[in-house]
Amino acid sequence: MERIAVEALARREGGVGYAGRIFEQTQRIIHDTGGQAGALIRVLQQAQGMIGYLPPPVLKTISRDLKIPLSEVYGIVSFYHFFTMVPKGKHVIQVCMGTSCYVKGGQKLLDTLKKAVGLEPEGMTPDGKFSLETVRCLGACALSPVMTVGGDIHRKVEPAGVMEILSRYK
Repeated sequence: MERIAVEALARREGGVGYAGRIFEQTQRIIHDTGGQAGALIRVLQQAQGMIGYLPPPVLKTISRDLKIPLSEVYGIVSFYHFFTMVPKGKHVIQVCMGTSCYVKGGQKLLDTLKKAVGLEPEGMTPDGKFSLETVRCLGACALSPVMTVGGDIHRKVEPAGVMEILSRYK
């Protein structure tokens, strides 16, 4: 049933619609592996790089075409932190909630993001500009509270400074 739905998406508009292009590109990625052992992680990385995340129809296509059980594909995706099944914004905000950051105001940063931008952890702004993650530690305890935006580290962040930080990202 899922295969039929994915293939129907690919055929719509002669296979040139967004879903069709994703399907074709995923097929090309899988074909390029030549059935090599250990291809799953490479295929997942390339598919995520193309789409930004790994939606269920793509995972099912990968499972079917690599002849790997879907449970194993989901297991790999859920095990490795860098894979995501949730769409991410253009800029990913990470707020550290480790002990030091939490004690020094990490929760206040999350509250500010919720109130000012409407962001919840694992959520994304309606315009797709920002998404929010909480992390256990960013390894910068002496600089707490810490948040990153698109990998840029911001240290000793005050709730009043959150919007000024976000305004730097277009």
